[in-house]
Amino acid sequence: MSSIVTRRLHVHGAVQGVWYRESMRQQAEQLGVTGWVRNRLDGSVEAMVQGAPDDVETMIAWAKRGPERAQVANVIVTDTVADAGVETFNAFSKLPTY
Repeated sequence: MSSIVTRRLHVHGAVQGVWYRESMRQQAEQLGVTGWVRNRLDGSVEAMVQGAPDDVETMIAWAKRGPERAQVANVIVTDTVADAGVETFNAFSKLPTY
């Protein structure tokens, strides 16, 4: 069984109103990555992605491009530690704006 990693992404740029969250959900579903994505009040997008290391890296690479209409300026990736209270996700969800 491969290890599971969890990364928090904070995506900046023109990433709201361009189908970013739904596109990310679809990409995660294709890769078998779990977690969540949500808009932030400051205009950014935040996501938690969890899965096999190669799949999570593929999601991060996708996040740096986003869907066709997105203009991603920067993605801040933060490692999370499973024993530090990070939950295990069963699916990939879109959450309300925070």
